[in-house]
Amino acid sequence: MPKINGNEIRPGNVLEHDGGLWAAVKVSHVKPGKGGAFAQVEMKNLRDGRKLNERFRSDDKVERVRLEQKDQQFLYETDGRLVVMDMDTFEQVELDAEILGDRRPFLQDGMTVTVEYYGEEALNMTLPQKVICKVVETEPVVKGQTAANSFKPAVLDNGVRVLVPPFVGQDEDIVVNTETFEYSERA
Repeated sequence: MPKINGNEIRPGNVLEHDGGLWAAVKVSHVKPGKGGAFAQVEMKNLRDGRKLNERFRSDDKVERVRLEQKDQQFLYETDGRLVVMDMDTFEQVELDAEILGDRRPFLQDGMTVTVEYYGEEALNMTLPQKVICKVVETEPVVKGQTAANSFKPAVLDNGVRVLVPPFVGQDEDIVVNTETFEYSERA
């Protein structure tokens, strides 16, 4: 595995540190008036979710880990486990449903997801950035309510609450951003 200097750490890098795999969440480079510069790195453990703040000087060496990304198809959920299939080998793998966290409601049958592996161990799953959902509950459209930046609450078919523009009505399909949980456009 390649070693990088402490000042080369960027958000999103996966590092092997203190016997665990950590993802760099926030990185700020600090140059104090006295002493050498360092990178203040906020990291999240990929296995158990712990957070850690660590300082790396520019001459510190850290192991950078490359995770293998595979596009896989979500098949179904059973007993808190998600079953995904490798689309090349048709091999099925079970993953813990907690791997998605609060993005779990956006997972749909047959959806193509990206799973990141370290060896044989699945560490992360990412959904497509935008998914189509149906509005099941919202206030009716009010004629003449066209003020810019006015939004109303809506409940989607997966139970997630989002804010939608006033022209979106009940039983309409909309596109939702899975990273920000925000309305993107009409479907």
